[in-house]
Amino acid sequence: MFIAGEPALTQIAILTPAADDPAYKSHWPVVLERLSTALAMAEVTAVPTAWTDHVTHASGLTGYPLVLGVLTWGYYERHGDWLAATKLWGEAGVRIANPATVLGWNSDKSYLRRLEAAGIAIPPTAWSDGVTQDQVDAAFDRFGTDTLVVKPTVSGGAWKTVKLSRGEILTDAPDGPAIIQPFLPELVANGELSLLFFGGRFSHAVVKRAKAGDFRVQVQYGGDYAHVAEPPADAVELAERVLAAIEEPLLYARIDMVQSADGWLLMEAELVEPDFYLAQAPDGGRLFAEAVKARLDI
Repeated sequence: MFIAGEPALTQIAILTPAADDPAYKSHWPVVLERLSTALAMAEVTAVPTAWTDHVTHASGLTGYPLVLGVLTWGYYERHGDWLAATKLWGEAGVRIANPATVLGWNSDKSYLRRLEAAGIAIPPTAWSDGVTQDQVDAAFDRFGTDTLVVKPTVSGGAWKTVKLSRGEILTDAPDGPAIIQPFLPELVANGELSLLFFGGRFSHAVVKRAKAGDFRVQVQYGGDYAHVAEPPADAVELAERVLAAIEEPLLYARIDMVQSADGWLLMEAELVEPDFYLAQAPDGGRLFAEAVKARLDI
């Protein structure tokens, strides 16, 4: 009930997974609650709406002062629809963050080639239009390793990611374009470091570690997340160089990296639907809320 004298809350939309996608149905509402709690600090309230409801028309989004695509988990399984939707949203003038163009190109890991060309260090990578056993066998020798990781260029949350040992037959190859990389033992030994930025400002850092016997750091596979009070300066420097190489204005970014024997390597620049790990953020997401508020005030 509205009470005179109380400030009116600004409503924004948060795009969520498809209603018929069961993969994350028990997890994304928890993350939405964290986002909503943070946004309340800036007197902003979030209205959840499935992204798949806005693929052929944008009228359901154009009325919002801001739309966030941060919970569109599973988009990679409907990538054609996703690209059509982001194009539509951009053309319709939907006030979406990150920009619709970013939501398009960042949904395909081939963007890593552009960042590598800009001087960003990434793991040694072989690019394939369709992985074959011959390519896998050649990659073992090329990278001088006994363990490889194969994953689609369009994926998320370790979806269809395969770990192979030398001599093992690839039986579940990703469909279409994929990347082949040497498995980095540091990923298991030290974990993956994620640095969160909102409105271009560093917010917090989290280290993610896989459970014993696994290599996937995501929570759905038993991964553990912990706040890092003071991330290494060279890790922060790498993240800042990644952000500087991206021309579009970003409301949010999660930069994932691993420290190898040769230094920090960029694993992903997550600009579409990253979990912000607000449960590990010392400020509970206040910096995120302030960045949203600043975007609304433009």
